[in-house]
Amino acid sequence: MRIERATHSRIHEIDFDNLPFGETFSDHMFVCDYIDGEWVDARVIPYQPLQMDPSASVLHYGQAVFEGMKAYKDEQGKVWLFRPEDNHARINKSSVRLAIPEFPKEFFMEGLNELLNLDADWIKPGIGNSLYVRPFVFANQPAVSAAASNQYQFIIICAPVKAYYSGEVNVLVSEKFSRAASGGVGYAKAAGNYAASFYPAQLANQQGYQQIIWTDANTHEYLEESGTMNVFFRINDTLITAPTTDTILDGITRKSVIQIAQDAGITVEVRPVKVSEVIEAHKNGSLKEVFGAGTAVVVSPISGIGYRGEKYSIAPVKDSYAKRLKDSIINIQYNRSEDPYGWRKEVVLVTA
Repeated sequence: MRIERATHSRIHEIDFDNLPFGETFSDHMFVCDYIDGEWVDARVIPYQPLQMDPSASVLHYGQAVFEGMKAYKDEQGKVWLFRPEDNHARINKSSVRLAIPEFPKEFFMEGLNELLNLDADWIKPGIGNSLYVRPFVFANQPAVSAAASNQYQFIIICAPVKAYYSGEVNVLVSEKFSRAASGGVGYAKAAGNYAASFYPAQLANQQGYQQIIWTDANTHEYLEESGTMNVFFRINDTLITAPTTDTILDGITRKSVIQIAQDAGITVEVRPVKVSEVIEAHKNGSLKEVFGAGTAVVVSPISGIGYRGEKYSIAPVKDSYAKRLKDSIINIQYNRSEDPYGWRKEVVLVTA
């Protein structure tokens, strides 16, 4: 793998105490090209703008997928990734759905390792600090023919981040717009999925909500995801979440929450969840908690749900499943506890 170091680091120009999420990037990036039927020229180079033909296929047909993951630094200065093999498997699953060639695992893992070695100083220790890692792949063949591209570029960039949400998170149940339809690309992290969500989210923001809870496209009766998060409902002492289908992303944090909850003796039900069930549970007092789960937020309590002109507030509870589960995951991620699942992977740092 070719390595080109940046001649000047920008790290001393960055205020790490005031980081808008995903707007500041580290010194290097990993790049690999798909040309003539194979992935070639894997390299780590200084972070820089891309040169792209105006006819690049991605600009016209949206053939692009991405991943979201994080690197963490513990109190001893060791760097860790959380379930990176799952991220590799999922970006390939997304790629297959969009007719993009799968990316070799050895390139993915080696590229991550080299990149994080060069930019390890950008990973700050302390709970809440992390380096957000964004792998993505897009079609860059210069052609406006409506067909799958024959050229692609795979890139990994990194952004130092703090918490994604601060303050209360209130969500609005969508009865008009849908995130995905059966048979579509909802289970893939396709770029267009997120572009299509921005307008409904803007409308929700105008009503004082931070995010949308999506409902199924056919009937709008069943709850699916909340913005960029999988969503969980605690009714009495049972934790309920929708099953993954071709409309719901198979969240890595979601899977971790389910596993840890079950091992802690919490009853977990993975089944379709009706809007009416959640509203009725709120009215009769059995809805104890609602929270989202995702890479950026880990676990984010939801303070209120908007539905048909009413806002249903959710008061904090003392025995919070959200807090217990978030603490368990964070302690694994930051190497503060044992990892019985083998999820935590050390990035071996090589000193120059």
